[in-house]
Amino acid sequence: MSSKEKPTLGGTRIKPRKRNIAAPLDPAAFSDAVVQIYLDNAGDLELIAKCIESSDLNFSRYGGRTQPGTTKPDEGERHSYSIIDCEPQREAILPSVIYIQKILRRRPFLIKNLENVTRRFMQSLELFEENERKKLAIFTALAFSQKLSGLPPETVFQPLLKDNLVGKGLVLSFITDFFKEYLVDNSLDDLIAILKRGKMEDNLLDFFPSSKRSAEGFSEHFTKEGLIPLVEYNEKKIFEVKLKDMKSTLTTQIAEETEMSEVIESVKQRVKDAKLPDIEVVRILWDILMDAVQWSGKNQQQNANAALRQVSTKSVLCLCAASHQLYLIAFSLIIHAVAN
Repeated sequence: MSSKEKPTLGGTRIKPRKRNIAAPLDPAAFSDAVVQIYLDNAGDLELIAKCIESSDLNFSRYGGRTQPGTTKPDEGERHSYSIIDCEPQREAILPSVIYIQKILRRRPFLIKNLENVTRRFMQSLELFEENERKKLAIFTALAFSQKLSGLPPETVFQPLLKDNLVGKGLVLSFITDFFKEYLVDNSLDDLIAILKRGKMEDNLLDFFPSSKRSAEGFSEHFTKEGLIPLVEYNEKKIFEVKLKDMKSTLTTQIAEETEMSEVIESVKQRVKDAKLPDIEVVRILWDILMDAVQWSGKNQQQNANAALRQVSTKSVLCLCAASHQLYLIAFSLIIHAVAN
């Protein structure tokens, strides 16, 4: 006998510890038991939640048995208590959202299953009818409204960006229903916060088919759907981007001492392309000119004189459009007042 082997008594039988005895898997029995709970309680989600809580069903072992649409994989049978089979209205879907929230609080290990199932739903929109996709959108919006555990925004939004789904317009239809339903109980700021967490705030046009992927297409679509606040938010965001881009370009040109005629042409072209209002253009020009001032004077008088020289030197820039003259005069008067 090897010195490394443990000694045993001849003729004895060593019983394995109970923790090492693995019970055979019986997923069919587990699935039938869960479905039976639904049937016994006639779809009363409150009673179903209590029965599941008090049952000894091993959800941690068979959690992967759940399937989208409450379908039993082996038999292909669907019971009648499915979101897909209810009416496409929040009153019909909200109880299911609240029920799922209760189950997840009591059995948090199922959160990952919810995330995986939701991802499969989003990736498989083309397998559902239009009415069914609307139900999914309402459910998803209510899930976020109710702050359903285990449903990160990126789990919903990122899987939607499949080229075939976007190209067919399925994603745009889904996301429109989602926005409309979510904004019933929540503010636009709440919606933007979700989009930020889902890394979609700056990429809303990605939900649009390529033929409609433009600022005009965005405004036209959501205006037609009655989502005016979202349209206004997007237009404001585009406006701010254009202003920022213009300021960055002009700052670089002035710092590099670009020919003033070239700078003026750049201003005129950007104003024309972006349709920027005069007051905003002058405000940007003024900020740029003041940023270029060397504020190193020993007193207020020297700083004021330096600002005035900057305005005098670059005044032709502010006068590149006749409608800007009044604003420049006002700014100059302010500098003179400070200087004196």
